[in-house]
Amino acid sequence: MAKPTLADLTAFSTVATHRSFRRAADALGVSRSSLSHAMRALERDLGIRLLNRTTRSVSPTEAGEQLLRRLTPVLRELDEALDSVADEGGQPTGTLRINANEGAVRLLLENVVPRFLARYPGMALDLVAEGRLVDIVEQGFDAGVRLGEALPQDMVAVQLGDDLRFVAVAAPSYLAERPRPVTPDDLAQHCCIRNRLPSGKLYRWEFAKQGQEVVVNVPGALTLDNIGLMIEAAANGLGIAYVPEPAARAWLDDGRLVTVLDDWCPVVSGLYLYYPGHRHVPAGLRAFIEVLREGT
Repeated sequence: MAKPTLADLTAFSTVATHRSFRRAADALGVSRSSLSHAMRALERDLGIRLLNRTTRSVSPTEAGEQLLRRLTPVLRELDEALDSVADEGGQPTGTLRINANEGAVRLLLENVVPRFLARYPGMALDLVAEGRLVDIVEQGFDAGVRLGEALPQDMVAVQLGDDLRFVAVAAPSYLAERPRPVTPDDLAQHCCIRNRLPSGKLYRWEFAKQGQEVVVNVPGALTLDNIGLMIEAAANGLGIAYVPEPAARAWLDDGRLVTVLDDWCPVVSGLYLYYPGHRHVPAGLRAFIEVLREGT
């Protein structure tokens, strides 16, 4: 029996973990066809089927699950050993993959990324901006960035910025023609720019004042799935939008937008960088966290 190479075993582990040739190929930086060919060659050399394949999915066989259980700690220990050598040899190298929403990526690009890349020229960053929450382990990311209230369980979290506030904003021209809302219930008489979440659900606006919490399913003829577009629509007089204050700050400062319901707009937990607590932390991620902790 021909012994598989480390590359073959790493490829199998990636496919079996992601349960997808496409995602595994993206994580490994190879084509799906070459990865599929490598897995068939591995099965041929071992004389046993490791993966169940259909047109829509891939999953380990019983033998594949057994191999994966034995292989995972071995590959982890190997990664730790290589990272240890890299630490002793100097600066970290490689690619760090981080998943975040668009606002978080903008914050990283402004405050953290320039310092990180300047300090660690051997590192590369792969930042993926998307609104939906993903399983960063399954999708092959080293870390993710989300609001504190949306953090998955069993993750180590490092705060990226201060706590933030959501604000209801509108153009002065819009408010000039309508009574200014005083309570969240008054929004029923207004045009609200609604936000569709990545899950497909409409976001219900959440307000709080002196311990009283109110959740409003606001009315509105316009629904958008992008915070930046919601702010622009509000500035164009199309209605009231409910958005993170930092995203609207420039528009508020120059008077294109004003806030309403100020005393009802709560402060929520800010952004956090998170990563699996049960895994070895790569040298590149440790270096990124070091730069992040220096302040944003």
